[in-house]
Amino acid sequence: MSNDFDFDLSFDQWEALKALRNPVSNGRLAKAYLVESLAKLGLVDVNDGVPAITPTGRKVLVRGSCRLLDLVA
Repeated sequence: MSNDFDFDLSFDQWEALKALRNPVSNGRLAKAYLVESLAKLGLVDVNDGVPAITPTGRKVLVRGSCRLLDLVA
């Protein structure tokens, strides 16, 4: 398996990334610094102040979800 999408994200970063799967109702997240940190990693793109998950962010989220399931099992 490729390590192209292997990021060491904090719990809060994972939660923010998961929250971006669905459109944000008011266009803002509670913790803007999390969005900024995810944007620096290329996982989130901010257009006109509205954060959106990138294709890379989706891949990281899916891969990370599988890794988290392996840890629980």
